[in-house]
Amino acid sequence: MSFDDIFDASYERVVIPRPGSPDFFEAFYRRFLMSSSEVRMLFRNTDMAEQRHMLKKSFFSLVSFYASGIIDDVLRRTAYLHSARQLNIKPHLYDLWLECLIDTVRAYDPEFSDDVELAWRLILSPGITYMKFGYYHF
Repeated sequence: MSFDDIFDASYERVVIPRPGSPDFFEAFYRRFLMSSSEVRMLFRNTDMAEQRHMLKKSFFSLVSFYASGIIDDVLRRTAYLHSARQLNIKPHLYDLWLECLIDTVRAYDPEFSDDVELAWRLILSPGITYMKFGYYHF
């Protein structure tokens, strides 16, 4: 099974609704917000429902960038908005973002394994690299 297939299967498992539990993206944001006072400050005046909606769009742009090598408008705009000249989202926060995402996958995917973790990291890393690059160049 390819890492693309492993990622796709894992994603399907993590987004399955769980009665009495927050959905995957809400659980991720809870974890991310608890990970750092710096993150909490950045989101202090944020409508989190809207933020989760935006995350889903940008998440699929990260996946699409991996698959196609093409930077779509959503990813380009997100990188610009997160740059030093705009929202000033520092590059080290993307590493924290990814670690919180992996921890959430670990909690939500009953078949989590080293291969699942690696698949998520491989799929998301090109887009995260683009976001970090954009911090200094937009």
